[in-house]
Formats: sequence, C-alpha cells, structure tokens
Amino acid sequence: MKKIVMSAVALTAIMSAPTALSAEDGINILDDLVFDAQIRPRYEMVDDNNPNTSNANAMTVRTKLKVTANLLGVDGLSASVGLISVNNFGSEQYNWNNSNNYDGLKRYSTVMDPQKAMLSNAEINYTIDKTTLHAGRGQVNLDNQRFIGTVGWRQLERSYDSVFIANNSVENLSVLAAWVYGFQGVTDGKTADTNTVLLHAAYKVADPLTVTAYDYMIANAHDTYGLALTGKIKMDAIALDYRAEYAQQGDASMKIHGGVPSALIPSQLTNAKADADYYNLDLGANISGLLVGVNYEVLSGANATGTETAFTTPLATGHKFNGWADKFLATPAGGLEDANVRLGYKAKGLGKLLAVYHDFSTNTNIMNDVNGLPSDDLGSEIDVVYANKIPGVKGLSGLLKYADFSKGKVTGYDRDKQVFWAQLDYKFSTK
Repeated sequence: MKKIVMSAVALTAIMSAPTALSAEDGINILDDLVFDAQIRPRYEMVDDNNPNTSNANAMTVRTKLKVTANLLGVDGLSASVGLISVNNFGSEQYNWNNSNNYDGLKRYSTVMDPQKAMLSNAEINYTIDKTTLHAGRGQVNLDNQRFIGTVGWRQLERSYDSVFIANNSVENLSVLAAWVYGFQGVTDGKTADTNTVLLHAAYKVADPLTVTAYDYMIANAHDTYGLALTGKIKMDAIALDYRAEYAQQGDASMKIHGGVPSALIPSQLTNAKADADYYNLDLGANISGLLVGVNYEVLSGANATGTETAFTTPLATGHKFNGWADKFLATPAGGLEDANVRLGYKAKGLGKLLAVYHDFSTNTNIMNDVNGLPSDDLGSEIDVVYANKIPGVKGLSGLLKYADFSKGKVTGYDRDKQVFWAQLDYKFSTK
C-alpha cells in the first residue's frame, strides 16, 4: 500500500508539472511528457452449473494511467510511472481468488477481477542505436503470449519486475535477454518474488518465414525451450498465415529460496521430474475479409506413476488459448489436445465477428470419469466475439463475447459452463 500511495503522489506531481522541469543549472529533469490512459468498464456473467454456487454478475471498471518522460536531457533515456486500479463500486455478486461473497445461501461463481490497485509501471529505459536497456516494473509480452504474457484480458493486468537488454542491430534479427525478479497482478496486487531468466531471439528470413527460438527458465518450476516457424503469404485476395511450433520442458535450472508462488509449481507432484512436450500447428486465411483457420495444440500429460509432470504455462496469457471459458488455465494431469476451427468476418466500419469451435481431449490415458473409468473426453466449446470501434468517439471501442463449454466425461470437466461479456474500452494518449 505504501508503494501505491508513493507512486500516486509521484504520478500526480509529474502530471501537474510543466512540459519541462529544470534543475538550477539548466539540466532538463523531465521533458516531452506523454500521458496514456485507459478506462474499461465490463459486465461479466458466469454460470458454471455448480449446485453449490450462484451465477456471478460482475460489474468492474479498469482504470490505467501512465506518464512517460525523457529523463535528464539524455537522448534515449526515459522513465515511466503508471497505476492500474480495478473497482466494482460495491457490486460484489462474484468471487475472485479466495474471496467469500454469497447471495445469502450460496457462494457466487468466480470472476478473476479483484477490486485492487497496484503500481503497474515504475521503469527506466535507455535506448542507444538499436539497443534498449530496461530496469524496473513494466509489461512483457513475448510472441503470441503462450508462455510469457501480461494477461491483458483480465482487469488487473500482470506487470513484471525485470532487467532486460533488447537488441536489433543485425537486420531482421531481434534478441532479448531478461532477468525477472518479481511479478504481480491478475488475481491480486501482491508482488511474487521469482528468479526467472528469459532468452528470446527471432530472425525474419522473409515475409513467409520468421524463425523464433527461446528458453524460458522459470525458477523452481521448469525450463521451457522451443522453436517456432511463422510467416505470412499473400496471393491476390488471399492472405495466409501459419505457425508451426515445438517446445520441451525440463527440470528448472533457476532456483529461489524460501519457496515459490503456488501458481508456478507444476500441478502434479512438486518433486516430479519436468519432462513434457508442446506442439502447436496453426493455419489461417483472410479471403477479402472472410476469416477461416484451423489449429491443433498439444500439451503433454504426466505419466501414470506421477514421476513426470504435464506441460504447464504458468506465466502465459492463458485466456487466449483453449477456450474463453477458462477451463484449461491449468493443464489437466492427463495433458490436453485442443483441435479447433474458426470462422469470421472483418471489415472496416463493420468490425470483427469471429466464432471458434474447440474439441478437447487428454493426451495420456491416466484420468477417469465420474464412475472411476478411464476417459479422455474433456468436452467441447463454442466461442463467439464481436468487436468494433464506436463511431464519433476517438479511442472508444465495444465488445460482446460469449463462451459455451459443454461438459466432458473426465472428473473435474463434467459440468457445463457459460460466460458472457459486454465491454467498453476507451484509450487516450497525448502522443
């Protein structure tokens, strides 16, 4: 709380300052201030068909404020301070994390948007030529966010405490090396310490082919190293894009003493060997605004003896993958195979309409149904979203979104779940 109050004071001081602050000797302390803001009200309804819970109806508003300024008159040196706040204005017909809100008899279903405020940005960046040095708190999203992301869909977006160097000196090659020493957000505003190293490199051979290699060493959890081939191919009115990716997890090479946040411990035995695989094959096409695509993603499961873990992605933006009902934010013990197809349409002025169908199954035959019999049926899901800019107001957009999960036979995935969202999003910048 002290950090939040101090940051609020600093932010207010910067916002109220003139365009340039000067020391007595004439050195500019802060200049070229840029102010970014976001207001995102959202309604979310959750029906998880649990006889012990009542439907959640969450009305929340996310407010983000960030100020960025050049520092000390040094070319390429800048600093940012930002706050993020989520408010439900006393409407608590939902549960978040381990909260205990009731309708009088039953606990409400979960919506992971706690009423919290936190320091989202407190960073210094220095860019010289094509190299950037970063220190402090900010947002880190790598590739498609399958492994490292901020979970920007949730109202209390994740921030990372990190030191990194990024370089683009070689044409078409981008390289990043980062040490992450903490993160916070999504389910609460508390900082979780870690000792994680991120290595990432991408080389664009040409528009049809970019090769990406990475090694994400998450302390006390696992090392994830992999290779992805991506690209775009244009043929008259057809634009194709694809992704072919493979990753493997091994035992953690980075450690942290005194424990580790439970979110980073594999869902199976904490002393199990990290030995798991990941595959992702995706092909999409835009045919004059008609969007079609197919995807097949596999996260391998644990072995029958429980001595090897399933493939896990604890720092991912999980909502983007495996259905928007968020049934698979944690990988099932038996792993996950997600075969899905998508169909939609996008046009200027009309917005974007997209529907996705998922078929889920386990990757290993170690899970049982409600009768104790082996089963690999994890259910299916239909997702639909419509998003568009709202005319007449610059920076304002709207979204309607629906997820319908149909139960499978495996225990823990044997109840339907429906989620509906209605959202406005207003962004403002002085850039």
